[in-house]
Parts: sequence; structure tokens; C-alpha cells
Amino acid sequence: MENLTDKLKPIDKDSEAIILLHGLARTSRSMNKAAKLLAAYGYQIVNVDYPSRSADISLLAQKYLAQALKQCDVKGVKKIHFLTHSMGGILLRGYLASRSIDKLGRVVMLAPPNQGSEVVDKLGGWRLFYTLNGPAGLQLGTGKDSMPNQLGPVNFQLGIIAGSKSINPLLSRLIPGINDGKVSVSRAQVAGMQDFIVMPYSHPFIMRRVAVIEQALHFIQQGYFAR
Repeated sequence: MENLTDKLKPIDKDSEAIILLHGLARTSRSMNKAAKLLAAYGYQIVNVDYPSRSADISLLAQKYLAQALKQCDVKGVKKIHFLTHSMGGILLRGYLASRSIDKLGRVVMLAPPNQGSEVVDKLGGWRLFYTLNGPAGLQLGTGKDSMPNQLGPVNFQLGIIAGSKSINPLLSRLIPGINDGKVSVSRAQVAGMQDFIVMPYSHPFIMRRVAVIEQALHFIQQGYFAR
């Protein structure tokens, strides 16, 4: 993958915002590296910290996305973009399924379970799984009634980056095809997406890789990933 530094341009400071949404069983700290890099280009960053294991996806989206959007309104930004990791992308899809976002720009999802994950199918019935992942985790299976598969195609400008490297061979055995240890490349995709690339990183760390963050910013600025 080429060096993108020369293709990324700073904007008028705080004229646009990027809302960051971390994944399941993580915190906003997992998005700190992305926050720092993106802020250096002039973006107003809202790094949302939500208790991902405390409620179902709809409740989390309704409460914490509304708070993040209110912060952007206070700042008076011209556009609001999103960078999400894993379940954070499903929160955003769930929110947009029933309401719109004024000034919505572009969205990049990193390793999203847009068609669910076989890991939930196989392990969701275990008590330990619920303890570690809460009610939202149980909603991320691959069945037709799972939360991701009820949401339908997206109708906003979306770029998706999937991972192809796993550091968890046990979980990878539960997932058909190329995967990042939690989500397969094929199930990261969703109808209506604008662009899609695969990068050689694992699910737990893809959001911290500079090459991934730069690709995400390239999509936010240009509407496509660099090849």
C-alpha cells in the first residue's frame, strides 16, 4: 500500500468533525491514536466512550450518538463524518435506520460485523460470552434476525476496511474464509457501500494502525480508498 501522507490535506481547523465509535468491550482509549492523527489535520474529534456491554445496540445508539451529535452542534461544524470500529459501525447503522443526521459527511467502518459473526453463533450461548460481551454482543450473530441483518442496505457514503490477519487461531477456526479473528472479509461488507478494501491487520488492533487511519482519512476527504 502506498504512502498516503502527501495525498492527505489539512482543513480549516474545526470546520468539520469526525465522531469516533469504538467496538464491543472496548473504550474510547482504543481510538486515541486515530483521534490524535485525525486532529492533526484540523478535524474536531468527538471520541465517544460508551458502555458497550451494558445495553442492547438500539439503546446505546440512541443515547450516546445523540450526545456526540449535540457536541458537534455546539461547535457549529459544517460536516460530520464517522470512523467506527467493529460494533461501533452497527451502532451507527442502527441509528441511521430510523433517523437522519444533519450535515452527515462520509463514514468509514473498520472490521464491522455488517452481516454478523459466526463467533456469536457458536459461542453466544455460553454464560461467559454474555459476561464478557453483554446483550449487544448477542445481537451480532449471522442469522436473519440478528441486528446487522435486519438493517438492510446503507444509504450514506460508506467505505469499509476489513482485516485479513488473525491473532486468535481458535476463533478463526469458527469463521469460514479469510477473517481477522472476529469477522470474515465477506461479512464485513454491506449492500450500498461505496468502497471496500482489505488490509493485513487483526480485529483487536486494526484501528491503531497508521496505514489504516490514513486510508480512512483518504476516504473521508476523497470518497474512495487509495490503491
